[in-house]
Amino acid sequence: MNVLRLFAISTISTVLAASSIAQAQTYISVDYPGAAATYLNGGPNLQGDSVGSWQDAAGAWHGFVFTHAGKFVSFDPPESISTYPSWITIEGNITGAYYDGNFVLHGFILTNGKYTTIDYPGASGTLLGGMSPLGDSVGNYCVDVDCTTTHSFKRSWKGEFTAFDPPAASESTGETVNLTGDIVGGYWTAYPEASTTEHGYLLSHGKFTTIDFPAEGAYGTLCGANNLQGDIVGSYYDSNDLAHAFLLKDRKFKSFDYPGAPYTFAGGISASGVIVGAYYDSDFNEHGFIRKP
Repeated sequence: MNVLRLFAISTISTVLAASSIAQAQTYISVDYPGAAATYLNGGPNLQGDSVGSWQDAAGAWHGFVFTHAGKFVSFDPPESISTYPSWITIEGNITGAYYDGNFVLHGFILTNGKYTTIDYPGASGTLLGGMSPLGDSVGNYCVDVDCTTTHSFKRSWKGEFTAFDPPAASESTGETVNLTGDIVGGYWTAYPEASTTEHGYLLSHGKFTTIDFPAEGAYGTLCGANNLQGDIVGSYYDSNDLAHAFLLKDRKFKSFDYPGAPYTFAGGISASGVIVGAYYDSDFNEHGFIRKP
């Protein structure tokens, strides 16, 4: 969902209690007008704006901003054929990735209407994930043009790249970075990758923590986003191969789903705990959602 995947440091398995979220939250379904599919992948920022992608009738994906006032603003980098925004900052800067006409993946930053293309040096493709208020960003770079193998990286506000993978990872993705520099993402321990070998991770102060949703039969955990408070959202699969979103807060896991949805994925969380993501309905149509605490 999020479309988007150094150090020899010990990995700490996260074994925390799981519980169900109370039914006090408010869910809002989000569909770009006339779109064949919609997802929200980043935000909300302090103003309440989020970003995502919508699919047109021809199958191409376009980026959009969904404002706090409920307005949709579509956008695409120049010469792009598909656009996948990842994050929106408090200043309104947008990060993400796009495919060019040669089907090569590039990262981008959109600031005040100006696009900057971001390419990891020497990589076959680049996807830029979240950006912190300090201007540091994370993402992943592709070893091959088809992006069958990816590795995480951090890009400083100065434009300096640092690649990394959690210990024992065959490949990984960097999803978001918060103000304190904590990074979350996902990694695989086998190649070719399989959901059963996928794990979430937290990189904080140089130490990796593996994050797996602690339910019997659960697999394929991905950490999609974190906020300043250290809350983490993501998704996992249950023993019936159905996807659920989760919130990891105060060292406790809480699973949740868009009401009635068989598949739910969380891709963003604000400082106030508002969560955005995507879900599939019973007919397997894809929609974005906003969950308010």
